[in-house]
Amino acid sequence: MGSRNVGRGGRSLGGGLVVAAAGCLAGVLTACGAGGGHGAAKPTASGAGAGASSAVAARGGTLGAPGSACRLPVTFALAKNWKPESTVPDSSGSSGSTSSTGSAAPDDDLAAEIADALLHQGPVTAVCEVDAKPAGHIGFLRVWTGEPGAADARSVLASFVGAEKGAAHATYRAFTTGGLSGTEVEYRVTSEILEETKTERALAVTTPDGPVVVHLGGLDDEEHRAMLPAYELAKSTLRVTAP
Repeated sequence: MGSRNVGRGGRSLGGGLVVAAAGCLAGVLTACGAGGGHGAAKPTASGAGAGASSAVAARGGTLGAPGSACRLPVTFALAKNWKPESTVPDSSGSSGSTSSTGSAAPDDDLAAEIADALLHQGPVTAVCEVDAKPAGHIGFLRVWTGEPGAADARSVLASFVGAEKGAAHATYRAFTTGGLSGTEVEYRVTSEILEETKTERALAVTTPDGPVVVHLGGLDDEEHRAMLPAYELAKSTLRVTAP
């Protein structure tokens, strides 16, 4: 579904996801895109390729450990003012409304199906997103996890990119950090509905609890470049969560 690229760039996958999905279904593309205008001045990031170095953002909190907003197989530092939120659906199932007979309404079922699809990409599921809006940017750093298995980081990442509609021109490279060896990718995504192309990037590592993908999108290339320091901070501080 073409509107997916819009939602991943500027719309939260967390709270209100079913409502957002229903909005996309109705064609309210502007509501599924940017949440507002550009905010504060953006830091400058150097380098354009996947292998290029970038400035590192000022450090805020840490994500992934027990007690943090999202319990993850890895931990990493968050950029200052970026706000994390779990995207794991509420186990109570309270998000869906019901008809007078107690069953979910057809529109709610369809919206929930779309929402569920947005939370899965290739072999991984979205479990956490970090909103850049409080820091003055339009985009998210998202964390996806998968089941333990034999797949290596490169294979997981290739499947992740391959499941992204409109993805092309992917450039992969290996990296190491904090005792972890992984793969990162920079690629271009074209939205058929918006008729525009933008850059996204992601990294993948494998852990005893399964693979982890950290993805950075953004509303457009300008926002993506402005948020690279937050991505670089996460990558450089990535560690396996202590048992």
